[in-house]
Amino acid sequence: MVPKSVALVLSGGGARGAYEVGVLAYLYGELARRRDLCQHVDVICGTSVGAINGCFLAAHMADPASGVRRLVDLWTNLQIDRVLRFGLRQTLQLPRLFRGGSDAPVGLFDVQPMVELITQEISWRMVSRSIQRGLLRGLSVSATEIATGRTSLFLDTAPEVPMPAGLGPRMVVRRATIGPEHALASAAIPLIFPPVRIGALLYCDGGLRQNTPIAPAIRLGAERILIIGLSKEVRGAQVSETPSHGPGEGTPGALFLLGKVLNAFLLDHVQTDVELLNRINQILSDGEAVYGGDFTPKISDVALSRGEETYRPVEALVVRPSQDIGMMAGQHVRRGRLGGSLVTRQLLALLDTGVNDESDLASYLLFDGAFARKLIDLGRADAEAQRDRLLDFVLR
Repeated sequence: MVPKSVALVLSGGGARGAYEVGVLAYLYGELARRRDLCQHVDVICGTSVGAINGCFLAAHMADPASGVRRLVDLWTNLQIDRVLRFGLRQTLQLPRLFRGGSDAPVGLFDVQPMVELITQEISWRMVSRSIQRGLLRGLSVSATEIATGRTSLFLDTAPEVPMPAGLGPRMVVRRATIGPEHALASAAIPLIFPPVRIGALLYCDGGLRQNTPIAPAIRLGAERILIIGLSKEVRGAQVSETPSHGPGEGTPGALFLLGKVLNAFLLDHVQTDVELLNRINQILSDGEAVYGGDFTPKISDVALSRGEETYRPVEALVVRPSQDIGMMAGQHVRRGRLGGSLVTRQLLALLDTGVNDESDLASYLLFDGAFARKLIDLGRADAEAQRDRLLDFVLR
């Protein structure tokens, strides 16, 4: 029996990406010892830090277990100054950052260390080779085109895989040999990191419009989608009798509010996407129950006549944090055991200014090995908690 195509969807969220690595470590470590995952996961779709993790995994599809072990080592040995840097030069560039008009893109941090890390640690030749050898059917990286605000979906696919259509006017599909510039563009959080030029266009974080790239996975033919989210699920409407912001707590600062803005833009809206997917699946199932087994083929013919994709059921399984990563970041910052230069440590300490125990903005920027280790351990534990579901979902 031919294995069903499974897409791995990796969300964006800066330093929160260490959580994805923990889930991957369980999938390709403890879980993969039972069965071979390689013949099942054949599509990888990533945005922002998920694009970086996805490209690293794509380069190691010949031996993903050892590749993910290496990825764990990289994250747990991170030093903040090896990923981003803030010094006198960045201080002098602040007026250019807010005014614009500079020939060279600028951001709050110097990301040259990150550029070197991504360029050197990911074998970009092996990314293409994984696709050429049939280990992957497709790899997608999403970035936001600054001039138009559209999502650019950069795709590297096997020759027999058609380019997806019907993704709407706010998304443009570009066939590309995925390289470091695509991953860096996808991860360029506005203001914090400088935008990245690809060809004649500037790009920034793909999570602004498409943080959980489910649509590309469906268009690339996946029959099941395994999604790793980076925010804790909020179940149902919650009413608190105690105000979250009391009169003695002070007003929130700009950095605290920026963290909330980034949450709104960048943290995955995975629950809404999955609910929509499940709703469509239910409509197809109900239609077949009422009108017979040819219901889905008939409405698919109508869609094809309009030049659109056919309808088909697509299953989804989500693994996401069981703890609030913003609160974990706040606790980590307050312990004061951060690496990096004195200026960088002081800047990160400022990110803890808020009205409660959260430090959302810090959670995007804590590229610190000790913090990454906590998130990796959390990702492993959350994946293990869904062990039976994962085995059934991926290997069925």
